Amino acid sequence: MPHLHLHLHLRLSSLSPPPPPTSLRSNLPSPRLTITCSATSASHDVSLLLRAADVADRSAGLSSPHPNFGCVIARKDSHEVVGEGFLYAQGTKCAELQAVEAAGELATGGVAYLNLEPGDCYGDHTAVSALVQAGISRVVVGLRHPLHHLRGKAIQSLRSEGTQVHVLGEDLKSRLYEEALKSCLTVNAPLLYRAAFRVPFSVLKYAMTLDGKIAASSGHASWVSSKLSRGRVFELRGRSDAIVVGGNTVRRDDPQLTARHGGSHVPVRIVMSQTFDLPEEAKLWNILEAYTIVATQRGARKDLQKKLAAKGVEVVEFDILNPRDVMAYCYDRGYLSVLWECGGGLAAPAISAGVIHKVYAFVAPKIIGGVNAPSPVGELGMVQMSQALNLVDVSFEQIGPDMLISGYLQPIPDLSPTIPSADEIPSIDPALSPYETNIISFYKTWDPFGAFSNFSPHPIEMPYENGKHAVWPSVEHYYQAHKFVGVDSPIARELVEKIMTANSPEEAARMGRRLQREHPKLVCTDWENTKIDVMYRALKCKFLTYPHLNAMLRSTAGSVLVEASPHDLFWGGGREGEGLNYLGRLLMQLRSEILEQEASPKLTLTQST
Repeated sequence: MPHLHLHLHLRLSSLSPPPPPTSLRSNLPSPRLTITCSATSASHDVSLLLRAADVADRSAGLSSPHPNFGCVIARKDSHEVVGEGFLYAQGTKCAELQAVEAAGELATGGVAYLNLEPGDCYGDHTAVSALVQAGISRVVVGLRHPLHHLRGKAIQSLRSEGTQVHVLGEDLKSRLYEEALKSCLTVNAPLLYRAAFRVPFSVLKYAMTLDGKIAASSGHASWVSSKLSRGRVFELRGRSDAIVVGGNTVRRDDPQLTARHGGSHVPVRIVMSQTFDLPEEAKLWNILEAYTIVATQRGARKDLQKKLAAKGVEVVEFDILNPRDVMAYCYDRGYLSVLWECGGGLAAPAISAGVIHKVYAFVAPKIIGGVNAPSPVGELGMVQMSQALNLVDVSFEQIGPDMLISGYLQPIPDLSPTIPSADEIPSIDPALSPYETNIISFYKTWDPFGAFSNFSPHPIEMPYENGKHAVWPSVEHYYQAHKFVGVDSPIARELVEKIMTANSPEEAARMGRRLQREHPKLVCTDWENTKIDVMYRALKCKFLTYPHLNAMLRSTAGSVLVEASPHDLFWGGGREGEGLNYLGRLLMQLRSEILEQEASPKLTLTQST
């Protein structure tokens, strides 16, 4: 019953903080779209789909593991835009709901333009219900969802509700639509690469002189490119989930690798070092501004590993350290986009491993010379020019005195040949989970059971202080804030308010962890003993508030629930099953209580514990 779900979602989600204004993304690059309109229906479709792709691009770097979603609603006859929205972050209102709310009554009879088919990962069909309830008469979709367990579902649901749906390349095949299709592909290239190759979309970025050097023979590299080019690099970082460098870069440059673009998203910094030959002091070991992961070979320098771990740096050991395994790990963490800012010694094996998909080369009009001066890519084993790798879809852009050359090493995957018919759409993609059928894993929002995540966009109403109740935007908001709840300090109360009003669960989590490190004396003295109870109270409220979530949890009876985070060894299952999986345990405990109450109606299951 999607309509009932929508009413409940609207009632609660309207109390959660709205996504930040568009201005937060105004200084980030977006597709160079030229929107032109003519009198024909096709040209209006094209221009409005281009606009939807442009709106969706505002999500870049913020929405992982979601793709970039944009929705534009226009009047059917005049084609006037009356509402639009984009997905700000995981656990916030979907683009379709935002656009409907912005359009109000003007949405009735209108046309919705979506760069990508909605992906319902929460079991509430909010995106579809929002469009249906608003009276949208027609929906134009740029791309079907590339994930098998989501592909075609929303389109089929809309059509079953009597809404007309047109999909580029299927219902709309004119050459007039090629520009719009390309924009929809480009804006969601990270998701398409991830779905096709099971690694994040990876971009290799470097700055070099006109004679192909990234540093002088001495190793000095500040600065090869101009300040304007460096500003563009900050923007690229802001659109990425992680930044990768090698140990040489840490030893030589001691980089900070922060985005510094004014937005709230901060990418994770990853250092690849086989021998762990790293300095004990480095800017990357300061995790107050950004999180740092060091990937190394198993057993390397255990003493230094312990020292860095004590600083809050995460150390991940691999049997054999190589770019593909590190990217597979990043895939498991749910990353969409990774920016490689490494030297030639690491760039070459990354290219050889096939994990680099796009290149951004900033070429400065300088000549430095030097036989031993390093180049951006090391030895690839090629001996003839005919073996050279050619970029496709190449772009040239002048940035101040520099030239930016970009292009794809591998074309954007075209997943359309694998689109199944409506009758062939699987309810679950077996390739998504390596677990046996009696084990149900969940972690990120595109999992079939993504609603189980504490980051899901389901506000909960819970007691706060002095008997008062408050609506928390998500379970994660409630959990992180309660590190400081009850502490007799005005500063602690201020920290609670900051976390409570964070714009997304991801921001609440990042903020809560940072504030815990910065203000250890303001954390509840018994937090380590009470945090499981805090999480359980929030989960119970969530699953008793939303009937469809309750039904989803009950449907897993007989299966083991595993929170499949590869890095959270307390709440998650860990990378190799070494985690405690407390989130999965609590959900199974709650499931048992719900099923017992169902079997014995005389029992009353309340939200309090």
